[in-house]
Amino acid sequence: MNDFDPKTVRQRLETERNELLHDAEVSAEERDIVVLDQTSVGRLSRMDALQNQAIQVETERRREVELSRIDAALRRLDEDEYGYCVSCGEEIQSKRLDMDPATPVCVDCAHKAD
Repeated sequence: MNDFDPKTVRQRLETERNELLHDAEVSAEERDIVVLDQTSVGRLSRMDALQNQAIQVETERRREVELSRIDAALRRLDEDEYGYCVSCGEEIQSKRLDMDPATPVCVDCAHKAD
């Protein structure tokens, strides 16, 4: 049986969630549409701005995926299903949960998905 403290896990997940939400708020402006005013900036500057925007959009996409994983883990905690693989139902190893408290699957199922 996994020996984890639900309060500690919840606190860690909520802290990670709050940090991700804060990062999203801080970087929102960098994801805005790039204005291509050719009279005010050069071609390379526009290219840099477009590239930076693309990077920020991808970062936000990954942030949303991680937020979804955290929300799902919090739901599993609420439903007393946390620590069990959503694929096979077996216990997830404590070390795996320590490394990634939002992980939904055990090592075996993770390898099968690859």
